[in-house]
Amino acid sequence: MFTDKMMMSPWDRWYSTSCCLCCHVRTGTIILGVWYMLINAVVLLILLTALSDPEKYHLTSAELANDLDVMDDANMCIASAISLLMILICGMATYGAYKLRAAWIIPFFCYQIFDFSLNTLVAVSIVVYPNTIQDYLQQLPDNFPYKEEVTGLSNICLVLIVLLFIGCIIGFKAYLIACVWNCYRYVSGRGGSGILLYITTNDTTVLLPPYDDSVSIPCKQAPLSYISAEATA
Repeated sequence: MFTDKMMMSPWDRWYSTSCCLCCHVRTGTIILGVWYMLINAVVLLILLTALSDPEKYHLTSAELANDLDVMDDANMCIASAISLLMILICGMATYGAYKLRAAWIIPFFCYQIFDFSLNTLVAVSIVVYPNTIQDYLQQLPDNFPYKEEVTGLSNICLVLIVLLFIGCIIGFKAYLIACVWNCYRYVSGRGGSGILLYITTNDTTVLLPPYDDSVSIPCKQAPLSYISAEATA
């Protein structure tokens, strides 16, 4: 038994069909996909509202205290397209987990890997260039809450706080990636159970049904008990 555990691959060793201590990975993937769809739908609604009334939601460079106008129409259109694409990807993952279609989960899994990589690069950039935190704080508006208190902290303290916060986010995202990956493996395994098997002998070929179908087929006649078999004999 110990030898079998040592021969298992790392993917099989960390494979589990449960997540969040109580949910199945398939249920967790469906909930995660619906949650991401709701978030991106709200973002898309806000962006479309801002595009419909640009004078009300337009932020100038003076209000942002920098030289860039980040809320122009072009950037908002790009953000709207990204939100719409994310709704499509999350909908595909939800449908794939619900209908047991493993290929539909792959785009959402790739997005999770991309998002995890971006957060990791942010953490690495903070370690390599710690002064960027102070530069970012200086660009905030003067009426930003607790700006003076935060800028008064030492550079090392700010780096540790930001790294701790980003580390928690990265760990949580890694757990969600593992849940979606386990759901993909579970759905792939369920899809593989429906493959028909052929057993060929010298003169005959037998087609075996899938395992789930063979288990669900009721017996036509119950076998004789031991007592009744003795009485018959």
